[in-house]
Amino acid sequence: MEGSQYLEIICIRLADIGYRAFSASMMLLTAYRGYLCTMRGIRYWEKQKQLKLAAKNQDPEIMKD
Repeated sequence: MEGSQYLEIICIRLADIGYRAFSASMMLLTAYRGYLCTMRGIRYWEKQKQLKLAAKNQDPEIMKD
């Protein structure tokens, strides 16, 4: 093989490694984004539940003011 063929093979392998690294990082970011969205949804749901409970337990005399 000539030197240019070796260089071509090395370039192809580097491009393949770069593509795989990029794809893996995108998969990790997607999973992390899903985790963040889930946690935000849970916090919202819990906050709504706390607000409803607080409104239910509130003294009616306070609401008149």
